[in-house]
Amino acid sequence: MSQMTEDLRRRVRDFLAAHPFTPRCDSWAGSYDLDFSRELGAAGLLAVSWPERLGGGGGTAVDRLAVTEELLRAGAPLAAHWVGERQIGPTLLRHGSPELQEEFCPPLARAECTFALGMSEPDAGSDLASLRTSAVRDGDGWRITGRKIWTSGAHRASHLYVLARTSREADRHDGLTEFVVALDSPGITVTPILDLRGEHHFNEVVLDEVAVPDRWVIGRVGEGWRQVVGQLAFERGGPERFLSTYPLLSAVLAAGLADDTARRGLRALAARLQILRAWVLETAQVLDAGGSPVVPAATSKYLGHHFELGVIEWARPLMPRAAPEVRALYDQALAAAPASGLRGGAAPVMLSMIAKDNR
Repeated sequence: MSQMTEDLRRRVRDFLAAHPFTPRCDSWAGSYDLDFSRELGAAGLLAVSWPERLGGGGGTAVDRLAVTEELLRAGAPLAAHWVGERQIGPTLLRHGSPELQEEFCPPLARAECTFALGMSEPDAGSDLASLRTSAVRDGDGWRITGRKIWTSGAHRASHLYVLARTSREADRHDGLTEFVVALDSPGITVTPILDLRGEHHFNEVVLDEVAVPDRWVIGRVGEGWRQVVGQLAFERGGPERFLSTYPLLSAVLAAGLADDTARRGLRALAARLQILRAWVLETAQVLDAGGSPVVPAATSKYLGHHFELGVIEWARPLMPRAAPEVRALYDQALAAAPASGLRGGAAPVMLSMIAKDNR
């Protein structure tokens, strides 16, 4: 690790000590605090890997990995800025026009605008090539019509990333295009989908001939599939795929609940955690080299989910002796587990990608 990376870790720890919050499992998806996100931005702890001219810190993907590891293991509230900083900004840096970058990257780095992901559809979850949302030319812009589902944070976000079909091709992977859509546009309806705890993170988003200016096309028209495959490496290859339950593990240890059996299980979990951390470090290094680590990201996503399930199983026998605040973390982890296995791509899809790469 570079000195800059270690300095960033220290800065994050100092920031967390100065900004009290209640730790939560699955905090990057379920713990929303826009003020906290904006304070992170003001402290220079968002977009650390983006160019300085676009509001970033001029660092690397490895630097961002250090920042996110510290925030995730603390269970800090990250949902407000997460999608925009993790995924949309890097996508714009790779594929967006200079004008689109100037319009969105600096406010994203300050958490002044926020994004939700309009990818999955009722009949096209992990199989994005089957999506039916369409975008048609309308003068100097586009009209988008369709339905997106499991859209986390759409009820709070200012903008929506949308993958839509702009032409019908023999190969269903062709003819897709990426768009930025303002969520206050006429023709958009956001309907809540409550999770197992009755909490509102997910939504269905219906778009009815929503007008989008041509300048909000990301990259080239019809090249959306090729672009989104690389983008998914940002979504699948980060530490959030295995650190969502870390606040539970940490709280159990801090409370002294681990007996001899639990300590033996902890050694196995610690070994798996070290491997996963090494894997995402390698993924970040590939991103820094300009690569698109699609298969390593799918692998860490698949194995990371199993690690999170392992933490829940490890903690389960200890819960009868746990204090309410520790039990609350366990309940959060347990409720998030089903979604954790699906978001970013279901296990069969990940295994298929891994198997095809190793034929």
